[in-house]
Amino acid sequence: MMVPAALLMLGALTAVLAPRLLARARWPEREPVVALWAWQCVVGAVLLCFGLSMLLSAAAAWQAVRGRLFAAAPHGVVDAYALGASGGPWAAVTALGLAAGALWTGAMLTGEVLRARARRRAQGSELLVRAPLLPGEDPSGARLVVLEGPRPDAWWLPGAAPQLVVTTAALGRLKGSQLDAVMAHEQGHAAARHDWLLHCSRALSRGFPQVPVFAAFEAEMHRLVEMAADDVASRRFGRLTIALALVGLNEDRGVFGASTRQAHVPQRVRRLLAAAPRLSAGRRLRLTALATLVPAIPLLVAFVPGLSALA
Repeated sequence: MMVPAALLMLGALTAVLAPRLLARARWPEREPVVALWAWQCVVGAVLLCFGLSMLLSAAAAWQAVRGRLFAAAPHGVVDAYALGASGGPWAAVTALGLAAGALWTGAMLTGEVLRARARRRAQGSELLVRAPLLPGEDPSGARLVVLEGPRPDAWWLPGAAPQLVVTTAALGRLKGSQLDAVMAHEQGHAAARHDWLLHCSRALSRGFPQVPVFAAFEAEMHRLVEMAADDVASRRFGRLTIALALVGLNEDRGVFGASTRQAHVPQRVRRLLAAAPRLSAGRRLRLTALATLVPAIPLLVAFVPGLSALA
């Protein structure tokens, strides 16, 4: 039972310490895409720790699970894990608790995806009523939909037939290439499938609100995906253009006040205007490689006893 316990402790430490370390780092705002990858690796490592601990705890508690899990392994590998030495009821309780957590995670993610699809269908139906297809227009192709509205807004509606929706107020507010920059921003979201990152982070945060890494994961995903899309637009149209477009779309919403739920908007504008240089290619590569190694740690902890027995 030492390996399942070690994996549980490793997962708990990662869930508590990783958000604090990433919050102190200064580089994520300069490289949001690398930061997105780092957060995914951290969360993946936590889930991997708990999943591997569940499997090994179940193997320690029940001979049938042990036989299936180590069916192709030599006898010495099974002995190296000492699963039958001190499993007892604690192994069964741990395995059942982690299995319940896995089922709850799957249920939350399924519910989040189903709700998102229902929202997309409702929004798509509303768009067809407010902006019906023109004669001869392909319903499966990407569309730019202009809606009559007094509030400047633009958003990307993902799905099988993605649509970029812009209000008439946004067309009147955005000048020059600002509209093109907004379109590039929204297309950056669609190309990187940021909606799936948001679904996963929201499901984990709502399913386990007491786990610091999942709550921080959701908050950072909302912030980082917007910064990453800002960078996509700024590379084509310049930082000033997308910053002015952000101000134009949001200045009537009170988001630039002292206290607001959309505090990331003024942060994004300041970041664009500051124009901090990107990290060097070598440092980006090192950070990406370091983040990729994080999920390898629980795999190493789980497989070292078996590999040592084989050696």
